[in-house]
Amino acid sequence: MHRADARLKFILVVGFILSVSLLPRESFLALGIAWSALVGVSFLARLGPVRMVRGSFVALPFVFAALPLVFTREGDPIGTVDFGLFSLTASWEGVRLVATIMLKSWVSVQAATLLVFSTTFHDLVHGLERLRLPKLMVAVISLMYRYLAVLTGEAQRMMRARQARSAELPGAKRVSTAWRAKVVGHMVGSLFIRSYERSERIYLAMQARGYTGQLVSHRVRPMLRAEWATLFAVAATLVSFELAAHAWMPHA
Repeated sequence: MHRADARLKFILVVGFILSVSLLPRESFLALGIAWSALVGVSFLARLGPVRMVRGSFVALPFVFAALPLVFTREGDPIGTVDFGLFSLTASWEGVRLVATIMLKSWVSVQAATLLVFSTTFHDLVHGLERLRLPKLMVAVISLMYRYLAVLTGEAQRMMRARQARSAELPGAKRVSTAWRAKVVGHMVGSLFIRSYERSERIYLAMQARGYTGQLVSHRVRPMLRAEWATLFAVAATLVSFELAAHAWMPHA
């Protein structure tokens, strides 16, 4: 799993996410099968499902954007929530639709998390380049990954400096929340300027070392026959899985 070509893993994960997103509504059994397949792959990669599931919770806040569908979807009513000026009626169809969207998103994010855990970032970027994705998009992804470390380092240094200058004596009056908010606002502006200036210096240093907007890798190799066989086998399995799910629930 870890030594496999990054192109193979990326294509399979994208195909898996696409097949999950195209599943019929309320196909909970199919989603359970898809998740079970991810658990099996996580054991094969010696990662385990716990780490995969824990990493997927980062997308949980975005899933809550589907909650209004509980009240906007027509169907058998569950109950009405009165807000004075208006009221909202929840329906069972909306609940099932939201549950389907949340489960699809949860399983898809776990597949992407499994890809990240089993592939180094540099191999993934080189794989995207060799898949002929737009060079500008690959360059943006690569620089974003590197500049996140720069931004984090600058923020940590500013936080240490703030703590060193904000010592509180025992029994002294604590500073107000408004003052703290004002300081945080100034820190955000300063962080933007400092990180921008440092990113400019880093980019100039990269240009001085021959960077032309494209990463160079010395570990280029063609995909092996076993990897091609795996690609076609998994693709056929995903197509069969999708057709079976739609045949089982043709009304959705």
